[in-house]
Parts: sequence; C-alpha cells; structure tokens
Amino acid sequence: MSEKETNQAEVEATEATQAVAPVVSEAQANPEKFLKEFDWHNYEEGIEQVADTKLEEFEKLVSENFVDTLDDEVVEGTVITITDRDAIIDINAKSEGVISLNEFRYNPNLAVGDKVEVLIDVREDATGQLVLSHRKARVIKAWERVNNAHDTGEIVNGFVKCRTKGGMIVDVFGIEAFLPGSQIDVKPIRDYDQYVNKTMEFKVVKINHEFKNIVVSHKALIEADIEEQKKEIIGQLEKGQVLEGIVKNITSYGVFIDLGGVDGLVHITDLSWSRINHPNEIVELDQKLNVVILDFDENKSRIQLGLKQLSKHPWEALGEGVKVGDKVKGKVVVIADYGAFVEVEEGVEGLVHVSEMSWSTHLRSAQDFVSVGDEIDAVILTLDREDRKMSLGIKQLTPDPWTDITTKYPVDSKHTGIVRNFTNFGVFVELEEGIDGLIYISDLSWTKKIKHPSEFCNVGDTLDVVVLELDVDGRKLSLGHKQTTDNPWDKYETEFALGTVHKAAITEMVDKGATIDFNEDIVAFVPARHLEKEDGSKVAKGEEAEFKIIEFNKEFKRVVASHTAVFREEEAKIVKQAVRKQEAQAAEAKPTLGDANDALQALKDKMDGKK
Repeated sequence: MSEKETNQAEVEATEATQAVAPVVSEAQANPEKFLKEFDWHNYEEGIEQVADTKLEEFEKLVSENFVDTLDDEVVEGTVITITDRDAIIDINAKSEGVISLNEFRYNPNLAVGDKVEVLIDVREDATGQLVLSHRKARVIKAWERVNNAHDTGEIVNGFVKCRTKGGMIVDVFGIEAFLPGSQIDVKPIRDYDQYVNKTMEFKVVKINHEFKNIVVSHKALIEADIEEQKKEIIGQLEKGQVLEGIVKNITSYGVFIDLGGVDGLVHITDLSWSRINHPNEIVELDQKLNVVILDFDENKSRIQLGLKQLSKHPWEALGEGVKVGDKVKGKVVVIADYGAFVEVEEGVEGLVHVSEMSWSTHLRSAQDFVSVGDEIDAVILTLDREDRKMSLGIKQLTPDPWTDITTKYPVDSKHTGIVRNFTNFGVFVELEEGIDGLIYISDLSWTKKIKHPSEFCNVGDTLDVVVLELDVDGRKLSLGHKQTTDNPWDKYETEFALGTVHKAAITEMVDKGATIDFNEDIVAFVPARHLEKEDGSKVAKGEEAEFKIIEFNKEFKRVVASHTAVFREEEAKIVKQAVRKQEAQAAEAKPTLGDANDALQALKDKMDGKK
C-alpha cells in the first residue's frame, strides 16, 4: 500500500467515527441556561424579533436610497443610459425606469448624468420594468408653476407658437396658453405675424381649472410701466409745451398721439392751416412728430394737442403786395349754398359769394358755377389782414352786361329768353348771363285768364319776348310775351260787334244763364231771360240757335249774347241803348298815353310791394 492510499484511509476512518458519535446541543449540555434565555415570543409568533435600533437603521437606509413609488408624485431622477429609443433613469427604486426619447424632443442636448423630473407611469410592466413619464411630470410641475405665477403675479417667459382666432398661442412651461389680441400691446396691432416664434414676458391673468385654460397678457406688463411714466408726464404738463409723440390711431375727426403713456388728440382742424378731407393726408401710423399742448381738463385725462401751431400762420406770411383789385388764382376747397371758399395760398382762403359769381340777379346756388377741386381765377374785392378775411369775385373778370344794355335791348326790341323762375305776379326770363327781365302775369296772353304763371309755362321753357320798359339805374327790364303777336281782340271787336248775329250751340248751362264758345278765345254769356225762344220755351244745352251780341268789352274780355233779341223789337231797342251808352262811356274814359304809363307804373309799384 502506498503512502497516498494510507492517508486517504485515515481520513475516511475519522469521518466515519464522527458520524457515528452523538451530537450534544447547548440545551442538553446546559438545560437551565437554555430555558432562562429562551425567547418564547419568537417561538409563539413564528418569526425572529428584530431589535428597534436595527429597524430604525434599516428605515433610514431605505429613505436615503429608495423612493416611494406613488403614481401621482413627481420625483427627480438621473439619466444613467441613453439608447437609440429610450433613456434609462435611476430614481433610487429597486429598478431603473424607462422613458421614450420622444418626451425629450424639446431638449435635444439630453446627456447622461442630467437630472430630470419624472412621474411613475407603470410600477412594473409585464417584464418587471419600471415605466416612467417625463412629459406627465412636466405638465404637473408646469401647472404648479402657472398657478403659483397667477397667485403671486410673477412674470413668466413664454414662446409664441402661432396665430389663432382672436390672438396667439403661447407655450408657457410646456403648456399652451391663450394670448388675446387686445392683450399683446397697448396700441392696436396691425401685424400679428411679427410676434410668432418670439420669446416674450407675460403675466398670467386668468386660469380656468375646469377647462384647463390659461390666459396670459403682455399688455399688463407694459401698462404697469406706462402708468409710472403717465404720472410723471401728467405732473409736468403745461399749455404751450412742445412734446414728441407717436401717431397711435387715425380717425376721420383727428389723430391720437401717444406721449409716452398719455394719449392726446390732435383735431383735424389743428393738423394743418389748410383744409384737409382726412388726417391721413398729413400723418401716418407710428410716425414720430412734435406737437404742442393746447389745452387739457382738470384731471389732465383729456389733452388737446396741435400740430399746425408749430408753424407760422399763413396770413402772417402773406405778401404785402397782395391788395384789393388784384387777380388771383386758387382752388375751390369748400362749397356752401351761399358761396365757395377758395384757397389762394396754403392756409389763406377767400369767400366768393354766390352773388359775385354771375351778373345774373335771379337766385342760384354756388354748385351751379363751381365744384370742389376746381382751379379758378378771381378778383380780390375786400382784404382784412387783421381779421384774416378775404372776399373774392368771379363775375368781375367779365364785362358787366348792363353797360351797353340800351344798345342791346332797346324798348320794343324782340328777343328770346329762358324761363328761370316764377313769382305769384309774373315770370323771370333770362335773356343772357346777367340780364333778366320780368313778364307780368297780365302780359303773358291776350286771351287766357291766368291765375299763376305755372299754368302758362314751365321753368326752362324758351319764350319770345318784347322789351316793354328799361330801367338802367335800377337794372330792371320789363318784358311782355303777348306783345310778340297781334291782339286777336282787335279783330274780334269788329267780328263780334254789337248787333251782329252768330249761329252757335249752347256749350254749358251756368248759374243765371248759359255760355257759348264762339271760338277758342270768345266765350259769351247768355243771361237766362235771353234764352227764351218765340214759342216761350228756352234754348237747351247743345241746341244750336242764332244769338245777337248785346255787349262786347275788349278791355275786360267780356261778351254777352242774346237769342231773344233776334226776334223781339223791345230787346233790340235795349241793345241799341246799350251800344250808345257803351260808346259814350268809352269816349269819356279814353286815357291819354301819359295816363296809361301812370296806370302801368302804379300797377308795377303795387306788385313790387311799394306804397
């Protein structure tokens, strides 16, 4: 047997001896000590009791090294690994969490070791992996910051993402907030796109927790600064003070100027010494300009400004060589019923009264002669530099048509004119520009009885006239229309002489008799008793019979006829007596030429309202 085999045999023998020898426990060796120290609590509970100090030490280690993985709590984690798709985050839990890199698109520079806020999304998925959410954590934290900013009035930064209806969408802490258009700036915004993709400061002005809506304002920050500037500016305001401002708004009646937090109004009349139709002819939006303070109320909340007052008044610059009688050229800027205002130099206007536009004396409107924007020539009639007034005339540039009136329109001359106007007593007829004449109502027709001129003609009609009378000093023409034709009553005086017999039919039965139309001019009256026929009956309407003229008055155009006088001698005697009486009265009343002129003049004076 070798030495190696001998040693192996000894080891095996020793092990066998130990296995066979009985094992003595501590309880068997010293039963009294064992019973005294035996822990009956652990025996009954089935677990070993741990000392309180050890438990406290264990809890301390857990709190320092592990997090409580609650679903609604945001914790801070550390990026320990970044893969192609995910980021591995250590939050000191029993395992690391996983977050998709899509949640970090806003931060392309994410690196290992960065601290990030996360929310436990799934404690343990199917593979036992802890799933975290950075996006949800950001939202929770963002809402906390937004609410805190709203409560404390903290100014926050936001990124203007895009335009929307009524305003802009702003990213604040990763949450989309609404910025109304009225809250962007204190002045009206014309181009919203200029704010897109810009980072600006905002104030959270409203939060709707139910609908998760946030409203922010940039204007609130500006107003706070402006309010301080406004107090400083208002305290220094004085009339006559010149300030620089920016055109904030343009209206039809004036311009609002921003003086640095305080708005003032330049009325349209204070923009320029010249007349303008709209303020945008002088200024434009956002233009910087100097203005002078004209007035303000007690609270200095309404400030009246002026722009034209910064330049010399045009009347002060008007040359001394300009005088009455000079011919000037100007532009019609305003038209009224009574005349037109003409700007002869910038800011210097003169009035052309309608009576100075034409030599005509009948009433017309200024619009009949000129229009706004017309360039016209005129003559200075009056000039008052102290009151800054000037009157002009247009008609003075043409000869006065009345200078040779006796040559052009002598008495008894015939002409053609245009009806311009009516009065109750006659018609005004224009023979040429500046030459008007009056036709009295009695001189319109030989035969018609006219109550008003409109029964005979219309305005604008052309009439043939004869000059009856000419008053050069009074610039008056008396015209006649009926005198252009022969008086048919001269012929009728012979044709329908007293005693002549005519055959006709009764035209109309009237009160106390009847009427007969002998022709278009002669309408005769037949008294009732002169309608009796030989058989005692009376001539009826439409019945034809012979009638004798028993009265003919050319002056009053009166004709009286009788059927009875045709066959009764007594009626014939009455007719003869009437003829003799009429001839005698005519002889006595026959007027001289002077009497006729006096009667005509008296009639005209009466029509003119003279005593």
